[in-house]
Amino acid sequence: MLHLRVLLLAILVSMALCQYYDYDYQPAEQVAPPSPDCNPECDCPMNFRSAMYCDSRNLKFIPIVPTGIQYLYLQNNGIEEIKAGVFDNVTDTLRWLVLDNNNITNAKIEKGTIDKLAALEKLFFSYNKITEPVIPPSKSLDELKMMHNKLTKFPSGLLTDKENLTSVSIQHNELTTEGIAGAFKGLKKLLSIDVSHNKLRKLPAGVPSSLEILYADNNEIDSIGGGYLNKLPSLQYLRLSHNKLQDSGIPAGAFNVTSLVELDLSFNKLQSIPEINESLEQLYLQANEINKFDLSNLCKFVSPLNYSRLKHLRLDANNITHSHMPPESSNCLRQASEIQFE
Repeated sequence: MLHLRVLLLAILVSMALCQYYDYDYQPAEQVAPPSPDCNPECDCPMNFRSAMYCDSRNLKFIPIVPTGIQYLYLQNNGIEEIKAGVFDNVTDTLRWLVLDNNNITNAKIEKGTIDKLAALEKLFFSYNKITEPVIPPSKSLDELKMMHNKLTKFPSGLLTDKENLTSVSIQHNELTTEGIAGAFKGLKKLLSIDVSHNKLRKLPAGVPSSLEILYADNNEIDSIGGGYLNKLPSLQYLRLSHNKLQDSGIPAGAFNVTSLVELDLSFNKLQSIPEINESLEQLYLQANEINKFDLSNLCKFVSPLNYSRLKHLRLDANNITHSHMPPESSNCLRQASEIQFE
């Protein structure tokens, strides 16, 4: 039994580490289609007949995709253009399209290509040279990744009909607050947004109440809108490290919401510990300018049933040491296994 538990834990940890690239595993076959005539530039394994592997083959173009292909892997090539007709045989059946690590620009994506893929579920378009998002018409789309491109805007309305979309990853681009205004509005199943490493000055507006994960680290955010998090009752993970947050830009109680499990405010310009809810478990405040230990911002009051659920608190690289903690801290932080000052 112990061996089984250890094995299960190892599997879960390995899954968690695959944050960005999860297309290397093979989806389980639901219905075995007829074996397609594989394009000679690619490989179509007999034990996974609905997939065509064209990755890492120095391709400059996308070969014609034959009937029966549902999963198409084209990452790590030198593809510069997408010509009309390459997807004509799979417009209603292609489910996964992986185009990461190529040289594709918007100008070289012809009409009658991605704009015809009506059944696509996952579109991975990272590490290319697009300046505008490329969105298929499919209402089945559940995952969109366009990291490490040159996106400057994500116009409102592009995702309006994507009722099954759960994850959008557009980090490492050149997006501004105005450029993504309303981009995520109306997406009732959206769980995760990653807009880190962009040029945002504010958190994105109009995000749906279903959101559980919001990563916006490495931007230029200098304030949090009053009541912003109150509109996100399911939000559990919020990362705002490496921004320009100061105490004056954080309204009272801005982070005091019951849903948050992890809050990362490290590498900002805070001078005090912000007010949080007792339910928060992970708080990262390292590399700020904090010079006092505000216990009341961690615990409003302490009793046998009222105390902080913090497990990890990082305060290293601030103007504060362990000696700044008041004596009653141990009652408030009774579940903390790590409080780091240096």
